[in-house]
Amino acid sequence: MNQIQLIESKLEPLRNQLKSHHLYCTLSSIDDVAIFMEKHVFAVWDFMSLLKSLQNHLTNVHTPWTPKGKGPTARFINEIVMAEESDVNELGEAMSHYEMYIDAMTQVGADTSNIDLFIKAIEEGNNIEYAAKQIDLEPPILEFIQFTMEVVNSNKPHCIASAFTFGREDVIPDMFLEIVSQSQTQDNGKTYGKLLYYLNRHIELDGDEHGPISLKMVAELCGEDAKKWEEVLETAKQALKFRLKLWDHITEAILKLNTLELQNT
Repeated sequence: MNQIQLIESKLEPLRNQLKSHHLYCTLSSIDDVAIFMEKHVFAVWDFMSLLKSLQNHLTNVHTPWTPKGKGPTARFINEIVMAEESDVNELGEAMSHYEMYIDAMTQVGADTSNIDLFIKAIEEGNNIEYAAKQIDLEPPILEFIQFTMEVVNSNKPHCIASAFTFGREDVIPDMFLEIVSQSQTQDNGKTYGKLLYYLNRHIELDGDEHGPISLKMVAELCGEDAKKWEEVLETAKQALKFRLKLWDHITEAILKLNTLELQNT
């Protein structure tokens, strides 16, 4: 059993908790999906910080340019950046996956005002805590983002790659397959093609391409360094635990709203 297989075996209990999480059973209407998206969009956004941090570490984005001497890992990350930051949407237009997600939110009637205000505050040079305070961001979502930024600021490429691979890329296909199977994508004859396209695109890329590439990237960054492999495992466990907390929070929000709606009928 190689190091990647060993880590995946040790992460299996947490991954199984995610795959069988009650959240997926709560996504029974497009309104439920909208609530999910309003909260999950912050994870879609901060995923890009992991990705761009890896690009900063593994390629040279400065001028004058000098070679990094990390051809394989540079190629891995550049391939993923190209797809995540400039993929094509259902209309064939170049667009980041984050922007596709925002478009899908609009189509299903989800409220984008919080994430819009949050991004605006960041663009104006404010820190994450200030931006979160402006919209009263719920603690489980803020904690998820803060963990991501702690990993980014660790300046340890193998840890960043771990959170990216085992906490995001490697687990996304399972999560989205569950969401697609449990949530309806039509309501009163209205179609939600942008959401369906986004989900299917992620399943296609993350399951068939980005997941395997990310695993190779982790292996390249750790090599034979036992300490790095230990840190990769610990980071991965923490990333999955914060994801589970986020899923618990979203599930509670959906159930609470559904209970209120039942009481008002």
